[in-house]
Amino acid sequence: MSPDQAPTADGATEERSLLGLAVLSFFAGAAAGLVGALFRLSLERAERLRNALIAWSDNGTLSGVTLVVGVCVGATAGAAWLVRRYAPHAAGSGIPHVEAVLSRELPQAPYRLIPIKFLGGVLAMGAGLALGREGPSVQMGASVANLLGTVFRRSEDDCRALLAAGAGAGLATAFNAPIAGAVFVLEELVRRFDTRITITTLGASTGAIAVARVLLGDAPDFRVEPLPYPGFATVPIHLTLGVLAGILAIAYNRTILGLFAAAGRLRRWPVELRAAVVGGVVGLLAWFVPGVVGGGDVITQRALTGPAMPIGVLWIVFLIRFGLGGVSYAARTPGGLFAPLLVLGAQLGALFSAVCGSWFPGVTPDPVALAVVGMASFFTGVVRAPITGIILITEMTASFTLLLPLLGASFAAMLLPTLIGEAPIYESLRESAARPRGV
Repeated sequence: MSPDQAPTADGATEERSLLGLAVLSFFAGAAAGLVGALFRLSLERAERLRNALIAWSDNGTLSGVTLVVGVCVGATAGAAWLVRRYAPHAAGSGIPHVEAVLSRELPQAPYRLIPIKFLGGVLAMGAGLALGREGPSVQMGASVANLLGTVFRRSEDDCRALLAAGAGAGLATAFNAPIAGAVFVLEELVRRFDTRITITTLGASTGAIAVARVLLGDAPDFRVEPLPYPGFATVPIHLTLGVLAGILAIAYNRTILGLFAAAGRLRRWPVELRAAVVGGVVGLLAWFVPGVVGGGDVITQRALTGPAMPIGVLWIVFLIRFGLGGVSYAARTPGGLFAPLLVLGAQLGALFSAVCGSWFPGVTPDPVALAVVGMASFFTGVVRAPITGIILITEMTASFTLLLPLLGASFAAMLLPTLIGEAPIYESLRESAARPRGV
């Protein structure tokens, strides 16, 4: 080998550094996957306890509804108190905070955020708030991975790469979607292709899913019967659904931000009191209609398997969930936005299918297919991360025959808000959180 071909000392050091980072990323992902899986199991147990409490107290008396509302008030207020007292950055989704840390706008939060996010999320979502498990899973995964990088004395850049990878591992665990978790990091969090971050992210997602599937199983999150490839005649229908999803995404983003701002203007109210009011509203709703509160996976699953609900019921459920998502997020307790978006997207697809069935019975696609496409297009319109949305829904439903409809509808759903100048939800939330709010 000539001297020109010999590896330099700096090159060898860089290779060893990358190898060490890659190995550490697997274990960081495994740790994030363990935390995320335990979080999912805890949320499932909390939901069962809430439903059991409602069934046990369902005696038609004032004492029964008072008990349910009181528990929801106490749990939501307790979650808000934990956040305010111990980890303010644990409020809300956590994804905007992770983005701010990666862009060096904010420092990494103290690691006590991890147990506060975990317990606060269980309390808030267990009380029935329409929040998603993915936000806490992403933020906890990012913090766990960053902590390991610090313990092993990695450089600042390596710790930042691990933080991003841990966030992707958290999303992968939350929805049993490893590829979507990795793509989410590149498309939404760092918004560029970086070799070290890509390798770290792939390693972390691998480790996370390897651990999580031991505890959660390997089946997709939603059961969907195999769907046929759609015909060319359905292309206009999917594009139209994408346009509707884009319009509703704009309305949903503005609803979230409006309620978030309104809650911030109630400066004389302690944050615990504001959360308690939200918890009371959710508790009252849970008493009368327990099926519409919580993360909403059951609602989504019904849209994907049937039987189809009457169109009037679909409208009512859609409108309740549309408002409940914004109200729940305004409580400033731990909880994300993805899962509620999927509920609304599936309901939108089901509603659109019912309308198309009346107007164009000869070309209407399978209503389940429209529900799947609605999930991806509404997600894209709100978050503005189309590749993540398409891969996420494909992994969650195993609907690989719908890639063309998913692409077309997501294209339309992303184009409309972008042309109007509507900012993606996480960008807007970061800007809102940066303003003084008196929280």
